[in-house]
Amino acid sequence: MIDVLKLAIQKYDFELVGYTIMDNHIHFYIKTTKYGETISRIMQFVKSQFARRYNRMMKRIGPFWNERFSDTIIESNMDPVSFFFYVLFYMAFNPVRSRTVKDPRDYQFSSIKCYLDKTYESPLKITLHEYFMKLGNTFEERANKLVVYEDMYRKRVLPGSMFV
Repeated sequence: MIDVLKLAIQKYDFELVGYTIMDNHIHFYIKTTKYGETISRIMQFVKSQFARRYNRMMKRIGPFWNERFSDTIIESNMDPVSFFFYVLFYMAFNPVRSRTVKDPRDYQFSSIKCYLDKTYESPLKITLHEYFMKLGNTFEERANKLVVYEDMYRKRVLPGSMFV
């Protein structure tokens, strides 16, 4: 999946803001650009490329995905900032909920460390979201404030969010 995402980033004009790749599903936070492709076109490419590679590797034929993807527009939420951080941690905590790891920072197929560890080198080009960038003047300041959102996610309480 990492290789397929690298191809998609090269082929299409979009920003990959976050991701979590699980063994049975994937989460991407994609920000389309003004003149870029639609989410549908990007996801069609990602899903078809991955299915082809997987089928070839496993020497099988037939469909790989059973459902169309679903999408949510963060900016349409009544509190897009809180909702963005909720979604970021929802994706990051998938491996914790599945009992794969105890801490999302320990999962290697997630972008959360891009937001929490300045020295982390992601296998994919991640564009840090503008809401994260507005949390402070330095990476350390932003990461420290982001941990507050993580604590709120753990408690499932986000001020002004539809998830209160």
